[in-house]
Amino acid sequence: MLITRRDLGKLALAAVPGVRLLAATKPDSKVAGVQIGLNVPYNFGARMMDGDEVLRRCLDLGVSGVELRSQPVEAFAGKPVSMEKVKAFRRKWDDAGVRIEIVKFDDVYKMSDDRLNECFEMAHTLGARALSCEIDVEGTKRVGAFADKHKLMVGYHGHDKTAPEHWEAAFGYAKYNGANVDLGHFIAGNNTSPLPFIEKYHDRVTHVHVKDRKLREGPNVPFGEGDTPIKDALRLLRDRKWNIQATIEFEYPVPAGSDRMAEMAKCIQYCRAALA
Repeated sequence: MLITRRDLGKLALAAVPGVRLLAATKPDSKVAGVQIGLNVPYNFGARMMDGDEVLRRCLDLGVSGVELRSQPVEAFAGKPVSMEKVKAFRRKWDDAGVRIEIVKFDDVYKMSDDRLNECFEMAHTLGARALSCEIDVEGTKRVGAFADKHKLMVGYHGHDKTAPEHWEAAFGYAKYNGANVDLGHFIAGNNTSPLPFIEKYHDRVTHVHVKDRKLREGPNVPFGEGDTPIKDALRLLRDRKWNIQATIEFEYPVPAGSDRMAEMAKCIQYCRAALA
């Protein structure tokens, strides 16, 4: 599905309550074999948001795959988590055509064994192919043991200070320890392209976070204005046919006169154009 300039203007209206775009057909943000996704509800400015509202916004943007934080699911499923309710949550998303490919959990290194097991069970029940969390190299030993037990990948998210050797250490601890490579953080912190790392360890990369930053710990900027090789990364995923979601993580300041939904529509179009 190609989004035109006119479509971008319409997508900006998605931030207005009650507006539903692209409702007649299921969304499709897989372009040339690459799943363009969103980190939600983080991209909408919150960690906690009603699951129906998160889904509505994804549909408004025409997105068919996401990295979903656990909070909306757990708010719906209750505590302790009811897996029957988790199944119901998934059905609604499946019926709408939005696949929950990755589930993001916070504070995993503080969790009890029972709680960690519950997280993996939730991810399986949601149909996810991976969990994601922040990286704590020492902590990846324990989390990795659960990943191997459940045979479900964990994509550890890196920031400015995360270097290839941190992920490599985690890879050595468990077969199902993986990497969520943040393209912008990698270029800003390591001052070199993330592509060689992705190419070397593509079987361990669950998803990449797509954002644009400047070198030498530079700021987040609109796509195409920084030093991050976004287009080259997307085309690498396309050409090698790797099952790695290109997950947009929206972090640059919203320009005056715009809003998050309009800016995310631009980000999605940037990625679509790069893959065309």
